[in-house]
Amino acid sequence: MTEFVMTYEAAIRLGCFLGVLSLMALWELLAPRRALSVSRALRWTNNLGIVVLNSLLLRLAFPLAAVGMAALAAERGWGLLHAMEVPFALAVVVAVAALDLAIYLQHVLFHAVPALWRLHRMHHADLDFDVTTGARFHPLEILLSMGIKLAVVAVLGPPVVAVVVFEVLLNATAMFNHSNVRLPLGLDHVLRWLVVTPDMHRVHHSVLSREANSNFGFNLPWWDRLLGTYRAQPEAGHEGMTIGIAQFREPKYLRLDWLLIQPFLGDARVYPIQARHEEQGRRDKSSAQPKT
Repeated sequence: MTEFVMTYEAAIRLGCFLGVLSLMALWELLAPRRALSVSRALRWTNNLGIVVLNSLLLRLAFPLAAVGMAALAAERGWGLLHAMEVPFALAVVVAVAALDLAIYLQHVLFHAVPALWRLHRMHHADLDFDVTTGARFHPLEILLSMGIKLAVVAVLGPPVVAVVVFEVLLNATAMFNHSNVRLPLGLDHVLRWLVVTPDMHRVHHSVLSREANSNFGFNLPWWDRLLGTYRAQPEAGHEGMTIGIAQFREPKYLRLDWLLIQPFLGDARVYPIQARHEEQGRRDKSSAQPKT
């Protein structure tokens, strides 16, 4: 099994990516949740262009990637799961959950540290929210994220199969929960106990900082609920909310050249989590004022 997965890992991931992308794009056309505000041709060309660029950079910078690190850890006995001799099936489940928690914590970190927010805000600066937003990340963030993932894999020592399962799930659920698709409200209510749904994650892409600093999960929804970052709905409703960030509202910022230089533009001293604290402080002071 491990040898098969190692041999066909790239084909498995590419096939799943193209399959989920096609399925969600068709669903968006048939049952959209919101009306788009920007040309799909403009956004898709540039969002998918950066996906191609990121894929090439990752293959050049990290030829073995996370799967290779898992194989190396297994060969040399690195990691907690190897040290504890956890049974294979349990190790797969534990590894997938632990890797997902690591991604959640990394996501929070990228909102909390100004230098990291500079990289991550390109993902949030999309003026619409659809399946391509789920793969729109700055190359520097992608490279840094892979470095963090390699360190987590080395410390954890997950089975190779678990890493491939996690990568496929993360990629598929990121496209699903960024999709502009309409789900029956009752189904959404049930599903968001099991997986991050589009309505749940769309709140995270609100222009309001207090909403952007919620619902950090990409795959499993439990971390937000357990760690106090869950928000059920946007204040303005899903059709009335504004997507994006205040700094980059002009359509030119959707072009690939502007996407690449975006981390070096503007002010990062006011970043989402800091902005949330300052905003909450102003609200608290306002509510403390005596009424006349």
